[in-house]
Amino acid sequence: MPGHRHNPLGGDVSLRVAVVGSGPAGLYTAEALMKQAGGPVEVDVLERLPTPYGLVRYGVAPDHTSIKSIAGYLRRVLELPGVRFLGGVEFGRDVGRDDLLACYDAVVYCTGAMVDRRLGIPGEDLPGSVAATDFVNWYCGHPDVPADRFVLDSPGVAVIGVGNVAVDVVRVLAKTAEELRATDVPEEVLARLAASRVEVVHMIGRRGPEHAKFTLKELRELGELANADVCVRPEEAAAAGAEGLPRQVRGNVEVLRGWAARTPAGRPRRVDVRFWLRPVEIVGRDRVEALRLERTRLADGRVVGTGEFETLPVGMVLRSVGYRSVPLPGVPFSEATMTVPNEAGRVRDREYVAGWLKRGPSGVIGTNKSDAAETVRTLLADLAGRPPARRADLDALLALRGVTPVAYSGWLSIEAAEAALARALGRGERVKLPGLAAMLAALGEPGACAVPEADAPADPAGAR
Repeated sequence: MPGHRHNPLGGDVSLRVAVVGSGPAGLYTAEALMKQAGGPVEVDVLERLPTPYGLVRYGVAPDHTSIKSIAGYLRRVLELPGVRFLGGVEFGRDVGRDDLLACYDAVVYCTGAMVDRRLGIPGEDLPGSVAATDFVNWYCGHPDVPADRFVLDSPGVAVIGVGNVAVDVVRVLAKTAEELRATDVPEEVLARLAASRVEVVHMIGRRGPEHAKFTLKELRELGELANADVCVRPEEAAAAGAEGLPRQVRGNVEVLRGWAARTPAGRPRRVDVRFWLRPVEIVGRDRVEALRLERTRLADGRVVGTGEFETLPVGMVLRSVGYRSVPLPGVPFSEATMTVPNEAGRVRDREYVAGWLKRGPSGVIGTNKSDAAETVRTLLADLAGRPPARRADLDALLALRGVTPVAYSGWLSIEAAEAALARALGRGERVKLPGLAAMLAALGEPGACAVPEADAPADPAGAR
């Protein structure tokens, strides 16, 4: 049994593994370890924030409740015997690589890829030009982004990118605050959305409709907006032939062509879905005032400019052109691929990687399940029959450094405070607390993380 370790001093001992990151990749890794080990295994899940679930909590749009429900599955992974949640412990600040290798038989890095790629154009650093992830984190209540970070005081906003995240951002900008009232959007964020002066949202793609990365389901949701007309220029939608395209892509093209034939109904806001345009400059003196675009075409499969330009009057530009990972202290990193180099998840002896940090930002949330399973198979094969490598205790190490982890029971206290806030405000099931201080104030007494729940949970289907 790969997880069954023989202690040279006598008796059997558990395999002890540290998982860095409590998003889908990290928790699927913890689950795979519990399922595959075939013997005693203890998994500590380290998380920088006091709250688990990563992208599911802070990346999925608040009105996508069916996708956010995957948190219920991940919750039950944290409740498996042998799994501990250690929130408020930051890798590289509170503990390092050498610390973890001294305390555990293996370490799996699962910190994701949540930094936006840059456009690389003049004016990108002007106030009002921001990463879409910052905006997503804002309306999702991430403690790194203050609730007063954004003031939606410009009639025009440009979203660069035609993927699912761009569609989420456009949809939130186009909806009324009342439509989002039943979600978990923080109260101050909701108030700022209610005061929004946005009238037109431009979603811009460098290529044609057939190259867009959004899914058909996400795209159709835009067409169902009650507060906004969705407009597509016939000449841009007609640039693609639907014949011979994959089913998903053909569906996207057909929906866009249908929108191009519609007459606007005069709703309060408008969404302009644009194609064959690339940003070349963000214009403004002290802040964003406009976005300059160049018409594009394909030449030998490459996007090239045609020399035709147009300028959109916008006061905010949100870039949503892909994610990238960031290096972890002491861990190998490839600047070329923006990932940790690995072989089936193996980085170095006793060090492993899973999720977007392993393969890049690709796939849906559920893709992390098979990805984590592969890494765990590699880990267990490598460590089979080895004596324990650990020499230290993480709890004692953290205590010496004055670090008190947030236990799973502490997370449940935060969750309960969010539910109480929702009741007090007459909103949905929960309302996210505004910032780290409010979360820490909601913590109850520290307690054990393990909750009796021996069976692995059933995995929900269809999560993005």
